[in-house]
Amino acid sequence: MEFLFKILSFWWVFLLLFALILYRQVFQLLGIIFIPEDKIGLVTKKFVLFGPNKELPDGRIIATKGEAGYQAQTLAPGIYFWKWIWQYEIKQQPLVIIPNGKIGLLVAKDGLELKSGRVLAPAVACDSFQDTVAFLSNGGQKGRQAGYLTAGTYRINTFLFDITLADMTRVEENRVGIVTTLDGEPIEAGNIAGKQIEGHQNFQDADAFLRAGGNRGLQQQVVLAGLYNFNPWFVQIEQMEMVTVPIGYVGVVNSYVGSEGADVSGVEFQHGNIVSKGHKGVWAEPFGPGKYPLNLYTMKVELVPTTNLVLNWANARSESHNLDRHLSTITVRSRDGFPFNLDVSQIIHIPATEAPKVIARFGTMGNLVSQVLEPTIGNYFRNSAQDADVISFLTSRKERQDSAREHIRRVLTEYNVNGVDTLIGDIVPPETLMKTLTDRKLAEEQKATYENQRLAQQTRQTLEKETAIADMQKEIVQAQQGVQIAERVAESAVKKANGEAQGIKIQAEADAEKVKLLAGADAEKVRMMGNAEAERTKVTGDAEAAKILAIGKSNAESYELQVEAMGGEQFARLKIMEVIGKEGVKIIPDVLIAGGEGGSSIVDLLGIKLLEQWKKDGKLPEGQA
Repeated sequence: MEFLFKILSFWWVFLLLFALILYRQVFQLLGIIFIPEDKIGLVTKKFVLFGPNKELPDGRIIATKGEAGYQAQTLAPGIYFWKWIWQYEIKQQPLVIIPNGKIGLLVAKDGLELKSGRVLAPAVACDSFQDTVAFLSNGGQKGRQAGYLTAGTYRINTFLFDITLADMTRVEENRVGIVTTLDGEPIEAGNIAGKQIEGHQNFQDADAFLRAGGNRGLQQQVVLAGLYNFNPWFVQIEQMEMVTVPIGYVGVVNSYVGSEGADVSGVEFQHGNIVSKGHKGVWAEPFGPGKYPLNLYTMKVELVPTTNLVLNWANARSESHNLDRHLSTITVRSRDGFPFNLDVSQIIHIPATEAPKVIARFGTMGNLVSQVLEPTIGNYFRNSAQDADVISFLTSRKERQDSAREHIRRVLTEYNVNGVDTLIGDIVPPETLMKTLTDRKLAEEQKATYENQRLAQQTRQTLEKETAIADMQKEIVQAQQGVQIAERVAESAVKKANGEAQGIKIQAEADAEKVKLLAGADAEKVRMMGNAEAERTKVTGDAEAAKILAIGKSNAESYELQVEAMGGEQFARLKIMEVIGKEGVKIIPDVLIAGGEGGSSIVDLLGIKLLEQWKKDGKLPEGQA
């Protein structure tokens, strides 16, 4: 009990705690309202006892002049008096926070009606929608607002505005944003995009765009890479790659928008208008290599190669540019009725200054190929093939290629295209004709081979014959040398005999003199005997020398007479045969192949000598006698 009294003695503590818990209700009973720093107070007035503005005008839900209902004026952080609980209802609302990377979209529940045909309400001066009274007083309209809230903290009266967060729009690097507006004036007839409007900060200020009379729909202008505060109720962004013009190309622009421009192509060009940059039509100045932020919905960029361009009329080959992907091997028919295929390559060059004229005339590079190059080249070779048979077409390939180059070059010049070269590739004649030609060629080659072999055999026979004659020529030379040697030997023998006789004579005279001196009386006898012996020796030597000389001279005279009678060649052949027969020399093969109808004496002699040798050796062929 004593403990209970002690607790009750601190009644004021309990009263203070109760007051702290119920301070809001207590303060409201006293008409005091406290709004903290992170809140705003939304006021609802329950009734009005006195004054002219007791009720809201028709169609209004927000009171701006003290009428009963939702009040336009909010309570900022602080302390307020005379806000009696029976007359006012105070709702504390957190501040509106728009985080980074977001924007706040607002929908007004009260205000003037939107104009017919409009989607967004125009902006009015209202301190970024924080001054509700100013918004309603300055003509703010109901519905979606053109303005928006960027990142930050705001005191927004949510009785009037609903707030929705939306992401900021990022256009990526090397891309371009194509803009379509959802509000504005209708696009003028004959145009596909809205007119150019300035001063709207890349479509981030929708109100400025609308006030300047911007059109609803596709816009000519584009936005580049970056981060933007786009109101998604106002614009839609489609991102696409920037237009890249590679090295070796130019980009010819065909614009679908802009004012009508004067034709700058000149009086000689009668195949389309070429206009200055910024006008509707084909621009006279193409884009060089690089990247360009272009709106491909309002203009088209046709890439035109300025380097040499190769186009192949071949089934199995196509270049990387793919302009020849629809071209195929050309089938032609010759004068003799044979169809055959040929591959053709055409090299062309389009100068950068002529590229706009080509596009103005044909629209695309593909049309140039299909409308000019394909029929021109195909028909030329079809016509050319009809003037010749297949064989002559094959054999005159170079001449026909040169003729095609000149003809196609003249034709392409009329279309502002330079024909660099025309090349004939693979020619495929009919298989049956190729077999016939192949067989004929093989037969000709075989005939030539046989003829070469026959000539080779004849040459071999001639070689063997000349070799045999050359070998016998050695014997002839030896025989001639033998004659000369014999003559020299005979002369030598004569001289030797004369010398010996003279020596003997002298010796005999010496001996005789010696005998005369020694023998005395017998000297005369010895002298006479010596003289006789000397005379005998001399006579014998002279006789022997004369004999040898006579034989040599006789042989020489005989040879000379035989040469004179037979002729030098016949005599040489005879001596050769004598040597061959005496020595048993084998100068011809066992089997001799002779050509020709005529013969010669040397051949006859060789034959006779061969038969004699065979008889001697017992090798006479069977059936011969």
